[in-house]
Amino acid sequence: MKQQFDQIFTTPKPFVKWAGGKRQLISVLNENLPDSFGTYFEPFLGGGALLFNMLTERNKQKCNISDLNSDLVLAYATIRDNVEDLISSLRQHEKYYQKDSKSYYYSIRESSPTNKIEKTSRLIFLNRTCFNGLYRVNRKGQFNVPLGKYTNPNIVNEDNLRSVSNILTSSKVTIQCRDFESVLRDAKKGDLVYFDPPYQPVTDTANFTSYTSRSFTYDDLNRLADLCVKLDSKGCNVLLSNSNSKEVVDMFSNKTWTINKIKANRSINSNSTKRTGHFELLIKNY
Repeated sequence: MKQQFDQIFTTPKPFVKWAGGKRQLISVLNENLPDSFGTYFEPFLGGGALLFNMLTERNKQKCNISDLNSDLVLAYATIRDNVEDLISSLRQHEKYYQKDSKSYYYSIRESSPTNKIEKTSRLIFLNRTCFNGLYRVNRKGQFNVPLGKYTNPNIVNEDNLRSVSNILTSSKVTIQCRDFESVLRDAKKGDLVYFDPPYQPVTDTANFTSYTSRSFTYDDLNRLADLCVKLDSKGCNVLLSNSNSKEVVDMFSNKTWTINKIKANRSINSNSTKRTGHFELLIKNY
């Protein structure tokens, strides 16, 4: 009976659209993974595209995932532990959105639920219906993206939510809300740490780092570079994604690091004509 039930699950995919999401680059990332490694760490979790791919391909893989965005971390835990309650809540959002999308969207955007099911349901609803699927908050931590122009957004997507829940429940995954530097305490020789931070802007108008109420600054980038050196000295495998910027290249210019330039699209650029033809960096120490 258990085997028949497992067959209904589809391959899990990110349940939120996230700036810098890596779904389009999975094949490139897979090609750049070490042949073998211990625990997998991902301190800037975001949409989790590489995580879900890894758990699908390596279902026994031990993973330690984290993010500083507490609402996002709560969403992963809620999907793992309470997926059916979450689906029921999203169905209610879908019902009222279909009656009056604009009025309902802004009423939910201004709401502040305290229940974990409703908080996660709100995050997913806003992500599916906001302009371009952009997650952005102001300095007060308030979601401030306007309503998107969608005819029939897939608000519930219950098959994928159940697949995500199933793989998080059946795998060796630890989920935490914490700053990226905390990984230094847990990562050991032979482990793999993948960093996918908010990218260093390549132009004055390209700066988008507001995934939490605290922006990712140039000082944070320096902290990250120092952390990579410390992890390297511990014998950890380090893989880093970032923008093709002079600042990033300069920070990783010594012989420890291999820098590869890869082509990538930016799926949430507000101008659809500017979503293609960009390059970013993939940096590793192995």
